Amino acid sequence: MNISLTAEFEQIIKNKVESGLYNNASEVVREALRFMQTNEELVYQIKLDKLKAKLAVAEHDMAENRYQTLDKEKIETLFDTIKQRAL
Repeated sequence: MNISLTAEFEQIIKNKVESGLYNNASEVVREALRFMQTNEELVYQIKLDKLKAKLAVAEHDMAENRYQTLDKEKIETLFDTIKQRAL
């Protein structure tokens, strides 16, 4: 496999190897990829935990009758508003 790197990234890899922490460029790239994978998993878990916490609050609100029922028209209006904000 061949990859292209900017001069800046090449220098970072060279510096890591020269520091003695890594034996070659492949080790640096493998470590970077492992870090990236771990970071992605951590971010996913944080997002999942936040979602679970919000769902727990919603369940509590439902149990305490703190909610309102929306008919089809109100839901469509709500989604239109959300779409407009996103744009």
